Amino acid sequence: MAEGSDDIQALIGALARLPGLGPRSARRIVLSLIGRKPGQMIQLAELMARVAKNARPCQRCGNISDHDLCTICADPARQTGEICVVQDVADLWALERGRAFRGRYHVLGGTLSALDDIGPEDLGIPRLLSRIAEEQVTEVILALNATVEGQTTAHYIADALPDGLTVTGLAQGVPIGGELDYLDDGTIIAALRARRQF
Repeated sequence: MAEGSDDIQALIGALARLPGLGPRSARRIVLSLIGRKPGQMIQLAELMARVAKNARPCQRCGNISDHDLCTICADPARQTGEICVVQDVADLWALERGRAFRGRYHVLGGTLSALDDIGPEDLGIPRLLSRIAEEQVTEVILALNATVEGQTTAHYIADALPDGLTVTGLAQGVPIGGELDYLDDGTIIAALRARRQF
């Protein structure tokens, strides 16, 4: 049974390799794109080409931008003295969606891992320490994943920071709307340890 030309099959294969997509989802996307007005598919292709050409890491924080500095680093209102350290750009974008943090970020690009031979220099930790001195930072928020690697990296950074700096981490525990019966044991333990006055 024929399923389109070689180019269509190649496009399906390329999309299927993206995170969160498999062959069926990729096939549905391609068929949907083909079924729309041809101008929409061309516009999408042009946007993808433009992003591929212009997207680069922000020179200061590591966010993705089409300029040397991302919009967060270029915004003088974000000079609050706070830097939030995250593992990757997806974490930065997740925090920005909440619109609760008005400081700046530092994207590590991973976590420390002796097994994978990833050390502090590979993550730009020396660059973070330089930023702290240059930008009059008063608080560093370690917003790393609650995994062994994430917490190891957070402890390493906390130990490397200069004295007199406030170092905080994200609260851990029961999410809003969460039901105890559906939570894992680690989340329940963290919530009990971080309990507060009612």
